[in-house]
Amino acid sequence: MRDDDRRQDPPVNNGLMISGGTHYVGNQAVGPGAQAISGPVSFQLQDPERTTELLVRVERLLQAHLAELADPASTSRELRRLREELGEPQPQPTVIQRALTRLNDFVQPVTPLVVAVGELTRSVQGLLPPGH
Repeated sequence: MRDDDRRQDPPVNNGLMISGGTHYVGNQAVGPGAQAISGPVSFQLQDPERTTELLVRVERLLQAHLAELADPASTSRELRRLREELGEPQPQPTVIQRALTRLNDFVQPVTPLVVAVGELTRSVQGLLPPGH
């Protein structure tokens, strides 16, 4: 066998790299045989009682720490938006993700709220489809 016959082709990186700025990306498929399928996305809360407990905890902490927040009205409004969306028959993952992100941004200066919103986010994100 000749050396030329044993030579392997270099590996191919079919990855995707995006850097800088803000990017809004829809479905993507990369690499041989990859497919991106689009369709309606919905989910049901698997543990609505736990979600309710976490929402109540965040609400209580919000009331206790209003003076420490830079924008308490927007924080309350975002929490209300999240609660309303979670109560919908078919909650929209993008609305939920946006509300969780904004809520997390609003509570950043207050550690107990950051922890509680983090728990709520993990609980809810476990129910969202991958990529949200």
